Amino acid sequence: MTESYDPYATAIAERVNGILKDEFILEKYNLDRQTMQYYVKDCVKKHNKIRPHYSCHMLTPKQMHCQSQVKIRTYKKSLSLKVSLQT
Repeated sequence: MTESYDPYATAIAERVNGILKDEFILEKYNLDRQTMQYYVKDCVKKHNKIRPHYSCHMLTPKQMHCQSQVKIRTYKKSLSLKVSLQT
């Protein structure tokens, strides 16, 4: 799903697909492409700006990225860890 073949990027894309299917149930509706694009964009906006997330300490993703008190979790390995694993 990604051009960089990064497994973490694929996991994020799969998570978004799951949210669209499970929480917004978009595949249930037989909509034309333009309408579906509108609904997907609206769902992403709600997910990022309105819906609080447990993993973001009950903040929305937008609030989480705009604050500096709570450390943002990351699941990517750091460059220094990759270098030490290779040597």
